[in-house]
Amino acid sequence: MNWVLGLIGAVIGAALSDSREMLGAVGGFFSVFLLVGSIRLRREVAALSHELALMKGRLAAMAAASPVAQATAAQPAAPTTETPPAPAPGVPLPVDTLVAARDAVQDEAAIPLAPSAAYEAAATESVAAASAAAPEPMPERGPGWVETMLGRVKAWFTEGNVPVKIGVLVLLFGVAAALRYAAAQGYFTMSIQVRLAVIAAGGVAALALGWRERTRRPAFGLSLQGGALGALLLTVFAAYRLYGLLPPMLAFVLIVVLVAGSALLAVLQNNMALAVLGFLGGYLAPVLISTGSSNHVGLFSYYAVLNAAVFAISWKRSWRLLNLIGFFFTFGVGAAWGAKFYRPELFPTVEPFLVLFFLFYIVIGLLYVVRQSEHRRPWVDGTLVFGTPLVAFPLQAAMLEDNRMGLAASALVVALIYAALVYWLRQRRGERLLTEAYGALALGFATLAVPLAFSASTTASVWALEGAGVAWLGIRQKRNFPWLAGLALQFLAAGAYLMSLVDYQHQRPAGLLLINADWLGAALLSFSGFLLALVHDRHRPRFALPALLFMWGAMWWLLGAATQLDLAELSLGQWRFSMLYLAASIGTVSILRDKLSWPRLNWMVAMASMLGLLAVFAANDEYGQALAVPTLLPWSLYFAALGWALWRAGPANARSLALAHLVGLWTITLAAVMQLQHVAAVQELAQGWRFVALLAPVMLLTLALWRRPSVFAWPRAGQFRNYRIGWFGLALPLLAYAFIFGLFIEGGAAPLAFLPVLNPLELALLALAFLVYGLLGEFQAMSKLRPFWPLAAFAFITMATLRAVHHLHGEPWSNSILQSGFTQASLTVVWSLLGVSAWIFGSRRHDRQVWMGGALLMGIVLLKLLTVDRGYMGNMPGIISFMAVGLLLVGVGYIAPSPPKAQETGAGT
Repeated sequence: MNWVLGLIGAVIGAALSDSREMLGAVGGFFSVFLLVGSIRLRREVAALSHELALMKGRLAAMAAASPVAQATAAQPAAPTTETPPAPAPGVPLPVDTLVAARDAVQDEAAIPLAPSAAYEAAATESVAAASAAAPEPMPERGPGWVETMLGRVKAWFTEGNVPVKIGVLVLLFGVAAALRYAAAQGYFTMSIQVRLAVIAAGGVAALALGWRERTRRPAFGLSLQGGALGALLLTVFAAYRLYGLLPPMLAFVLIVVLVAGSALLAVLQNNMALAVLGFLGGYLAPVLISTGSSNHVGLFSYYAVLNAAVFAISWKRSWRLLNLIGFFFTFGVGAAWGAKFYRPELFPTVEPFLVLFFLFYIVIGLLYVVRQSEHRRPWVDGTLVFGTPLVAFPLQAAMLEDNRMGLAASALVVALIYAALVYWLRQRRGERLLTEAYGALALGFATLAVPLAFSASTTASVWALEGAGVAWLGIRQKRNFPWLAGLALQFLAAGAYLMSLVDYQHQRPAGLLLINADWLGAALLSFSGFLLALVHDRHRPRFALPALLFMWGAMWWLLGAATQLDLAELSLGQWRFSMLYLAASIGTVSILRDKLSWPRLNWMVAMASMLGLLAVFAANDEYGQALAVPTLLPWSLYFAALGWALWRAGPANARSLALAHLVGLWTITLAAVMQLQHVAAVQELAQGWRFVALLAPVMLLTLALWRRPSVFAWPRAGQFRNYRIGWFGLALPLLAYAFIFGLFIEGGAAPLAFLPVLNPLELALLALAFLVYGLLGEFQAMSKLRPFWPLAAFAFITMATLRAVHHLHGEPWSNSILQSGFTQASLTVVWSLLGVSAWIFGSRRHDRQVWMGGALLMGIVLLKLLTVDRGYMGNMPGIISFMAVGLLLVGVGYIAPSPPKAQETGAGT
């Protein structure tokens, strides 16, 4: 394998070159390659010459032992003929001698043959004599010291475990440089960071040992686990508060992880002490690691997660102390925050958390009674049963101090909740004392509520109805004049309606929402149009007239809603009114569609769904976010009506239903995207989170529709496959473009610390790559793109490396990042990992091509070490490059030292 020695020569040539490393590498490669080739050729020529001499000796011996030679020797010599002397070795025979030899061979047939036995004996004696007379073979001359040295070098690099040998050689250079650099920089002293890391590592080790000993020595194991968790919590707190080594968000996340781990260990081992320890740290974390930002959404969301964990534990364990800790911390911290930071404009974002916490501890108090067996019945946890409403309702009253009607409605809702609990307990349980307690609470809160009522009156025009009736009679009687007159009357009624709108545009008629002349006039025009479309579909389906009449009716229905926006602004708000109007429209047409057996009403469902898609942008403009709290109820009603209409359609395969379904799915996706973008902007999240917010809804719904269409394509799951291209045909190009776009963005992870690969952007890109790869195999026309996945993988890994260098080392996110030694070292290490992985994978799968591909990549890495990284041997980037490549080569030499045999190639492919 002269190319291996040539590569070594390239290394030496590049190392000896001052500035022209590439020229030196090429010269060194060919010099060593040609030198080794000439030495090997010289040895082969010497071996062939020696073998030729031996063959000549054997031929001479065989010629002397032949019967022809013996018979010629037995004949008397001619008196006039002398035997010519044998020529000296290397001297050509004379021509006369050659002619005589030829004549002797031709006369061989005339010599009588001896008997068999005599012949054999003579032949044996002749062979022995010839062998004795044959010259001794010349001893072979051994190779010189140059050949011996080069042979040993070649054998070292071409025989045995080549990767390990090369790796050890590279590693030695790296270790020597690293030790020299560490000594120069004084890295052998231990800093506070290292000390805290050692303590944390000891805590993790103690936690693992405590878990291991939980069955053999439970007391020891639980004590060790508790001490380890406490040490880890204190380490995180010290690293943040005392030494400022951790950012607030990272410290917060670490505490959350420790709290979750303690809760899990407590439940698995049925030990309340571990849970109490963990949750104390969890509830104290926002207090201890407070930045003073008063971010109540983040604070209450975090407490909501903790309370959900307490709720989940209470479902399995009756740990009253844990329940009380959650109760006092939740409402205590909430009340303290409210007294200092609450303002009336924060009500929409605070109220949902208060309601959630109230419901949490109602159910937790209920579960503690109905699931525990520690106390004799009847039993009531008075702190939670009575304390929850008596603490939560004053907080509600403080937020609604200027809204007595809202407070009355709150009291009524609380009374209904407790009344429902009373009903449930009486039907299913025998908890008499708890039932009485809930009954008393329901009665008390009911006395605080007051009902609300309102009344209204209005008028409407019937011109359009008259025209519809006349047209219907003309169709039934097959008379064209009444039919045309009825259609003309629709236009007259529409003109009169529009004139009334113009005349009274500055004097809106009195009335309530939808109960006024404007809406009723448009509604009557719409009803007439729909009625005429139905009549024409049933009795006179001429040309496109039924469709035109249907669109006429739909136009007036929507115009009627537009006339109510001013009135809606005074009560519901324009957007909420519009969504409720669409929801009611969808529900109404779905009922009429089945009652009238009129499939064309599906058009109205499709149109309403498209308006719902536009409503996402309108909600974002009006409320600043697509899914603001005031929009949740209208969105819920709208999607419930749309889903119900699609479900009631059954197995029908109408295109309008498919359109409505697809548009509804895209509406959900778009609303989620815009809401996540708003959250990312409000929280000032970095670019990586914004990319996730932009991508996650599309990606998750695409995955769900691909893998579980029976669930996520409801209510049209049975028919979704017929038109799924309407989703995937748009989603797949969007996802592919998002992957390419995401490769080249900076991808910050703030407020979290940036972790290579384990950051929002790159995790999303990985998930996206797997999803696109799977979808490409789903459609035959796109499956030809799947073999190009290694290019995408290489691009991802390379850009992830550059992104990690940018965030963790501070290199600029621009083309100049490639001029950094640290960047080059990072690329060397990562590409080495790729090559080694291909090496190992090819060996395990018996795939020679993959193994050789890894070897080629490692060759490129070695060349990069010589041409680029060699210039950084005096600092850490160059040292890390050499050490990493060396270690990887040693590792791969242990796992996959040689390529699979040719006959094994393809066994695993």
